[in-house]
Amino acid sequence: MISDATRVRLDREVAKYPADQKPSAVMACLAIVQQEQGYVSEESEREIAAYLDMPVIAVHEVTTFYNMYNQQAVGRYKLNVCTNLPCQLRDGGRALKHLEHRLGVSMGETTPDGLFTLQQSECLGACADSPVMLVNDRVMCSFMSNEKLDQLIDGLRKAEAS
Repeated sequence: MISDATRVRLDREVAKYPADQKPSAVMACLAIVQQEQGYVSEESEREIAAYLDMPVIAVHEVTTFYNMYNQQAVGRYKLNVCTNLPCQLRDGGRALKHLEHRLGVSMGETTPDGLFTLQQSECLGACADSPVMLVNDRVMCSFMSNEKLDQLIDGLRKAEAS
């Protein structure tokens, strides 16, 4: 399942660590596999475990602990809304409900067009900017009012249409 091109990228990450500490590259290896395949399958976890000489369960624990790793296919845009207590107190729950209504999906689901997957996440480390959301595990969006959420969704849809 892991291609030769992916294996080259994995080799580069593993080379950053002493030979006896190959498992230290597990997070980077998971990120590479996800970039290549869109998510981390159980088969990929097994291959990474074999490649890094570590137990499969140890790789699975990392995959399931961090919400940046997708364990199934997700939409083109993964929207993670922080629902931890500080964000909840500053309308994080309202933001999630607004997106559910706007996109017509519940938390954890993907829109029928495959564009958006809506997820909740634990603390994103920007409590003072809440409610906050992370788009595709890379772009932090702060102070997400309903208007800003609508602008974001409309902008991403327009980008896809062009």
